[in-house]
Amino acid sequence: MEVRSVVLSPGEPYELRLTGRGARGYVWTWQVTGDPDAVSVAQAAAAGGGPPGAAVELCYVVRARPPGGGRARIRFAQVRPPYPDDAPYDEFVLDVRVTQASGGAG
Repeated sequence: MEVRSVVLSPGEPYELRLTGRGARGYVWTWQVTGDPDAVSVAQAAAAGGGPPGAAVELCYVVRARPPGGGRARIRFAQVRPPYPDDAPYDEFVLDVRVTQASGGAG
């Protein structure tokens, strides 16, 4: 399992690319712990192409929410929904620290 840490300003996005295995029935799920209001997570449109059954790169956008000053841990797990008791095929953890919003121009 890979663990990565990032520091974001309020409103700043971070793109995370993960290998998809949808042809094998796997999907990426995520769970936010810590301060769940510090970030939002959304899946971006997947790029097409490649032979049928090939792994596809998926993009997830993590965005720091204003006003900032929080910490969140996002655990991505690649699972097969029909088999919820099976261990994930792959996992990725993103630790996010959101800086405080600045008070304005000086």
